[in-house]
Amino acid sequence: MSFQIRVILMVGILICLASIAIAESGTATFYTPPYVPSACYGSHGKGTVIAAANPSLYNNGAACGRRYRVKCTGGTNTVSHPCTGKEVTVTIVDLCPGCGHNQLDLSQEVFSTIANPDAGRILIDYTQV
Repeated sequence: MSFQIRVILMVGILICLASIAIAESGTATFYTPPYVPSACYGSHGKGTVIAAANPSLYNNGAACGRRYRVKCTGGTNTVSHPCTGKEVTVTIVDLCPGCGHNQLDLSQEVFSTIANPDAGRILIDYTQV
């Protein structure tokens, strides 16, 4: 194999590796219906597979419509083994003004899919998709 072909292959591999999304670690809580109005879509509902973003992630509405794959990674309190092992891809539809950095406020339905609701707050990994 020629040197030029090796270089092209290596560049291709590096580009592929650079495009792999890195998961952010954070926490999640949940909120309950009604889910409208929302900061992003007003009175137009977007279903229940949704989340509200912390102010930094929300970025004055820039996050509206972005989708994130969310997975529970552990608990933050005395509820043992809160995670179900499932992942859910949510759409950002709202602002969570009280959320801390790297915190998502998930719909009750989403939270219940990935964790025991009795946990209230969980550790998560989330990745934009």
